[in-house]
Amino acid sequence: MVKIKIGVIGVGRIGKMHIKNIANLRDQFEITAISDPNNPELAQIAEDYHIQKFSKDYHDVLSGDVDAVVIASSTNTHAKIITAAAKAGKDIMCEKPIDTDIERIKKVLKVVDDNGVILQIGFNRRFDHNFRKIHDYVVDGTIGNPHIIKVSSRDPEPPSYDYVKVSGGLFSDMMIHDLDMVRYLSNSEVVEVYANGAVLVDPEIGKLGDIDTAIVSLKFANGALGVIDNSRQAVYGYDQRAEVFGSKGQAFSENDKNSNVELDLNDGGHLDKIPYFFIDRYVQTYVDEFKEFYKTIVNQTEPIVTGLDGLRAVQLAQACQKSLETHEPVKL
Repeated sequence: MVKIKIGVIGVGRIGKMHIKNIANLRDQFEITAISDPNNPELAQIAEDYHIQKFSKDYHDVLSGDVDAVVIASSTNTHAKIITAAAKAGKDIMCEKPIDTDIERIKKVLKVVDDNGVILQIGFNRRFDHNFRKIHDYVVDGTIGNPHIIKVSSRDPEPPSYDYVKVSGGLFSDMMIHDLDMVRYLSNSEVVEVYANGAVLVDPEIGKLGDIDTAIVSLKFANGALGVIDNSRQAVYGYDQRAEVFGSKGQAFSENDKNSNVELDLNDGGHLDKIPYFFIDRYVQTYVDEFKEFYKTIVNQTEPIVTGLDGLRAVQLAQACQKSLETHEPVKL
């Protein structure tokens, strides 16, 4: 089996999780370099995972003995690091979003294309076993022509105010995953969005210029209709559900739990709680996206989540923001 030498750029919460997952895929990958300008534990992480090279400067990773890189740094660095990695001939897995500027994203994608490298974007929910099954039922025609697509995504608690200030807003930070998901589940492009938003969880979020509750209606090129609902606070846990209703039937997924066993006692019925947050809910997806990245590199095939998918998600998020501000539908 071919082993891919890989470097990790950005070793915060997500970066450390990626290092752990990649290290467990030892037959496919060898982590040879890591970098982060701010993590004081970098040397210790390198020692713990037997990584030869560590640096504050990502250029040291790109100039080292690596075939591919993972970019898990802050959003404002993604575009320049993708560009540098592509020019260095490295295949790339980058966390979302590529950037917040549409024209900059297009320039980045051209550099990637010109240099013939692979770019996979970290929309990990496409690798969820439930959502992949729904997608397959749509693609193979089992449920017929899609008519209605529904996605509910609700966080257990709002992010910190410091995070809200730099997040880019609910559509760009939170709903962007769901905007990618409706394209994936519908097997079609979105042609129109209409967004409604409110501040129902925390007034301070509104004072920072954001919303914490949103519903977006969508129209698709294949004629289907869709709806996404988001909330920054679901007190019962991390709520992640999806449904596609079609001409031959429907496919839907409820929340994952540790078990589906119901315990009935004299005080009523009891079920396991749903996972508390995304790392618990989507733990396997973060492993599976690297398994897919490996196959893509070895077989030189197109990733499940391409750079174009990354562009489309940002375009949709910005269209939702425009619709919210203008109180009008926005066509794409």
